[in-house]
Amino acid sequence: MDQIVDKDALDLEKDEAASKTPAKRPTREEAEAAVKTLLLWTGDNPDREGLIDTPKRVVKAYEEMFGGYSEDAVELLGRTFEEVAGYNDMVIVRDIPFHSHCEHHMVPIIGKAHVGYLPDGRVLGLSKIARVVDIFAKRLQTQESMTAQIAHEIQQVLEPRGVAVTIEAEHMCMAMRGVRKQGSTTLTSTFTGAFKDDPQEQLSFMTQINIRD
Repeated sequence: MDQIVDKDALDLEKDEAASKTPAKRPTREEAEAAVKTLLLWTGDNPDREGLIDTPKRVVKAYEEMFGGYSEDAVELLGRTFEEVAGYNDMVIVRDIPFHSHCEHHMVPIIGKAHVGYLPDGRVLGLSKIARVVDIFAKRLQTQESMTAQIAHEIQQVLEPRGVAVTIEAEHMCMAMRGVRKQGSTTLTSTFTGAFKDDPQEQLSFMTQINIRD
């Protein structure tokens, strides 16, 4: 009996496989040449004094700004502390500043993250929460994805009773181009576990991150 082949399904499988296959990473020289091409495209002269070292500077800056691709959030979160003296109430690290880049236009996203969780016998070092934010910020991102990624990694590794992440940020792709609305901010939130199931836990988290002196 002949099998019926779903061509659309096969095409989708091929697309998914291709998206998971990393492209060959260019050399530093190739990256610098690409920056030089962009400088030429803008109409400027990459060989003039002020721009002659710009390709090297841009590539070096990209290594820092996109360093999140070389870091593993799971590995970072692997070490936890179990001696918590019975503490099982909410832990919040708020106002974590970050800089990211929009994956659509590669221009900055500047904002702050607030991360909370309900421990279940283990806690994280507080600096690790800020570092997890940095790992995902230092990648091409959408704010929605970044919010979900931070919550997902903490939930998966720490296995707390719940995780809450709220990010508020200004997008330069909205301020510098398009509608050019400076000062507007975008707010995104992701809740897992008890934060997702219990509106009172959500309210408590949101209240605490909005308390100001």
